[in-house]
Amino acid sequence: MTNYLEETPWDKRNFHIDTYQLTAATEDALKQTNEVEGHFTLKIDPLESTENLKKYGFYYVDTLTEPVCKRENLQIYQQEGISLSRDYVREDILEIAKESFKGGRFHRDFNIPDFMADRRYMNWVSDLIEKDLIFALNYHGKLAGFYAYEGDKVLLLGIKEQFRSKGLTKAFTSQSCKDQFEREETDTLITSISPSNLPSLNLFLSLGFKLKNTIDVYHKLNGSLPVGG
Repeated sequence: MTNYLEETPWDKRNFHIDTYQLTAATEDALKQTNEVEGHFTLKIDPLESTENLKKYGFYYVDTLTEPVCKRENLQIYQQEGISLSRDYVREDILEIAKESFKGGRFHRDFNIPDFMADRRYMNWVSDLIEKDLIFALNYHGKLAGFYAYEGDKVLLLGIKEQFRSKGLTKAFTSQSCKDQFEREETDTLITSISPSNLPSLNLFLSLGFKLKNTIDVYHKLNGSLPVGG
């Protein structure tokens, strides 16, 4: 029998329950989620029927758009006093992450306590620091935020609250994208943004990114989370 459940250990460590992503949305795949305890993620085309998803206990959590930018289309913005650096204090980056990511799909999942969703993002940022995949964003020598990437993917952008709405984010992000293009020797960058995060979506569109794809994300919990951990 085909196994449609792909383990996601990066989520299991945060939720302390087996976690999976489905490799298909067929009824056979959905049936398998009834046979094991765990938390499940399914990503589908928005035009697909959701009748069977509801039948098997899946619920909608988010929609993700995928803006894409070609190297030649990137709009570069300059701003006096900004710089990118690999030299930063780990704890300072994690402190910015703690205040930056409150609207992700796991925060929107009513089965996931906020402290677990917070921990997932913090652990993700910590992993990226270990892999040296983060730029510190500095303004006149002071840490203002960070930019995380991997390969051709723009993963996370976090700006300290005191530096937001000051016209810095566009310059920071465009310079980081430029560096990523050169460092990774790629001709295309891609990111993933929820339409509910309009400031971020508008930011990347203003830099020359164009919407390429949209997916709907559904979750399911079969069993219970040990929320005391």
